[in-house]
Amino acid sequence: MQATLGFYGGVGAVTGANFLLDTGAAAFLVDCGLIQGDRFAQTQNAEPFAYDPSDIDVVLLTHAHADHIGRVPKLLRDGFTGTIYSTAATKALSAVMLRDALKVMQFEEQRYGTTPIYEARDIDATLAAWKTVEYHEEFTLPDGVHAHFENAGHILGSGILHLTRGEKTIVFTGDIGNVPQPLLSAPEIPKGYDYLVMESVYGDRSHEGVSERSDLLRSHIEATQKKGGTLIIPAFSLERTQAMLFEINNLVELGAITPLPVFLDSPLAIEVTELYRSFVHYVRPDVQEQIKRGDDIFAFDGLSFTRTVKESSEIDEVSGAKIIIAGSGMSHGGRIRRHERRYLGNPKTTVLLVGYQSVGSIGRLLQDGAKKVTIDGELVKVKARIERITGYSGHADRDQLLEFVATGGEKAKGIYVVMGEERSSLFLTQRLRDYLGAPAVAPSLGQEVQIDF
Repeated sequence: MQATLGFYGGVGAVTGANFLLDTGAAAFLVDCGLIQGDRFAQTQNAEPFAYDPSDIDVVLLTHAHADHIGRVPKLLRDGFTGTIYSTAATKALSAVMLRDALKVMQFEEQRYGTTPIYEARDIDATLAAWKTVEYHEEFTLPDGVHAHFENAGHILGSGILHLTRGEKTIVFTGDIGNVPQPLLSAPEIPKGYDYLVMESVYGDRSHEGVSERSDLLRSHIEATQKKGGTLIIPAFSLERTQAMLFEINNLVELGAITPLPVFLDSPLAIEVTELYRSFVHYVRPDVQEQIKRGDDIFAFDGLSFTRTVKESSEIDEVSGAKIIIAGSGMSHGGRIRRHERRYLGNPKTTVLLVGYQSVGSIGRLLQDGAKKVTIDGELVKVKARIERITGYSGHADRDQLLEFVATGGEKAKGIYVVMGEERSSLFLTQRLRDYLGAPAVAPSLGQEVQIDF
């Protein structure tokens, strides 16, 4: 049986994941995310979809990051009336993420005159259409398609989606987790599939090892304490922030560092952190045991949650060494921008990048060595040290991605490499061909391919 697989986002770029599988009798949309980072992203996100949303029967969401869920309410607003599926944690986190995104869009409407791509009622309609399943729980979809999620090890509740029809299976990885993660178990590697749609964020790079990343974090904290400066960590509110809190908690609890003021300056991250407490069964077994022994992994000496704007501004009054963790992770919005305006010009400041920085973002400019950046209309000189620890990435690196396919892709008829910058996707594609003889291709935006499904 023939089906059409369309690539309408997350191609040639990390963000905006949007893939459509059409069997002829039913259409399944996998992820519907925001395009982020690029200065034209807002305009692109507002554009009509490349397909008619009313033709979609089912939406399947791999995880709750905005670049995978951020346009789902727009999809309903534009005519989608079907059912949405994900894990329970993904739905709970998505509700928080979508409402926060709407607040940002409403703020931008007041400031810049832009129009939000959805309203609160669209979020309500989205959540009403949403059903949840657990890992490995099979559910039946239209046209004889059976589905289940396996643990992707990327963020809380992230899933690798398996769709099977007859004897054929296609797997959508979503984002594949780095191994090992501070909080999450390793991804479950699928086997025996016919087609694979896989991410490639770090398809051309490798990460530091676990011990090295912890040592690097400790060294940056100790250097900050020695010079009495400020360590700024731009961190995604979902997963990266919780991972950093967990790591700092362990350094403090084990006596590896002297406690210092640590500010989690993100209402969204604080709310997400509370959700982690509700879904503790999704985290690694050893972390669950640590919690059972009485260690509150998101609370330690020196940690403060700053919820209000007033509390955020009062961080400046704290003298001596301190750590500020704030969103967004790529500095394209959120409170981190105020802190960067305030502290980038100080040579005692260190900005520690612990996640992917998309092209065009403030974070990417800093990573690439910019001496001046414009933040909210203000030109800011960069005298701070800019450091990176890639080992905290939530994404598998090139060797892990290669192993992912080597372990389970021996019978694959097609491997589609997506969700990465063009250089990264093409590098991984060639590597899969050369090392494994895999039928890997990097599709182009809007491309549609015929598969036997």
